[in-house]
Amino acid sequence: MTHGLRSPPVPRLLAHKGTCLLASVSQRANRPIKRLYSSTRPASPPSRPFQFHFGASWAAKPPEKSRIHVPFPPDTTVGRWRDEMLGKWKNGTNRDAGEDFFFVAEVQNSSGVSFGVADGVGGWIDSGVDPSLFAQTLMYHAHRYSQLGWAGEPEIDPTQEYEERERVEGWELTPYKCLECAYHGVLRERLVDAGSSTACLISLNASSGVLRSSNLGDSGFLIIRSSSAIYRQPPQTHFFNCPYQLTKFPPNMVPSTHFADQPNQAAQYETKLRDGDIIIAFTDGLSDNVFTPDIVTICSFVARSGGSEDAQAQMMANRIVEYARVCMRERKKMSPFSREALREGLYYRGGKIDDVTVVTAIVRETV
Repeated sequence: MTHGLRSPPVPRLLAHKGTCLLASVSQRANRPIKRLYSSTRPASPPSRPFQFHFGASWAAKPPEKSRIHVPFPPDTTVGRWRDEMLGKWKNGTNRDAGEDFFFVAEVQNSSGVSFGVADGVGGWIDSGVDPSLFAQTLMYHAHRYSQLGWAGEPEIDPTQEYEERERVEGWELTPYKCLECAYHGVLRERLVDAGSSTACLISLNASSGVLRSSNLGDSGFLIIRSSSAIYRQPPQTHFFNCPYQLTKFPPNMVPSTHFADQPNQAAQYETKLRDGDIIIAFTDGLSDNVFTPDIVTICSFVARSGGSEDAQAQMMANRIVEYARVCMRERKKMSPFSREALREGLYYRGGKIDDVTVVTAIVRETV
């Protein structure tokens, strides 16, 4: 899907120069929106040298007897957004992302695209909490904020009058600031009692080709260039199989029973992209089961098969998820998860059954 995603205006959301001010999305007050900047957008966004083509795919792990699944009803704000996001992609598996979730959003004035993945921490099942609610709500708020921010500095025409330049809408939103705002949105959400999630947020600037990211936990992303992996986001873990995680505690729970990391602990990264680069964002259902060279090989095969960039990006996502599902059921081969377990002195053979979510982006420089 080429960047150019359009969504309706965002209600009950106000942000200015990186300040997060929002109400719980479960509140139904139909009060008018007051923006700090107000202006009419240009009839057509300016042409930019970079375009990004997206695909997304996911697969929930097989249902378990212990799984607590109390989803947002489809008539709630987050539930409606969840169903719309899942319905945009030609995913060949199913409509359930399990405890994972993701988003892709065009940012202000088509200045770029923001996207991300989140993996709800399954340990909350023991406390009677559905882990998917935190991840979905975190991605929902990241999507909301991304639509109002710019991928870089707001673009102001120096030939305009001062009053016109002052009316430029929006502000620069970094992935770190987006993560911080989204997290506070979850903390204020009344329909989410508790939970934890990892998160990986990425922004792509359509004017400069700059990628910026903010990653907390063991979700992550990979950059492929000329059939080689040039960067892979290192995971953040407290110890084996315990990732950094954003957390919301219920009032009656002692915080020490779960880890509670903060957005400012997220790893930041920035690089300049080139024409033909491929970005793969993923949850640990992929990284625990598929080695990096295999991901690169899958993308190379799909790229050589031809077709539009949109079709290739979606095919890459589908094929990667399909292969991850095969690997997680393999009991005889070494997996990334079993290799890490061995380094910790633990014996574990084969793949790890888990939810898996993948978002792919293909970069094209048009000028």
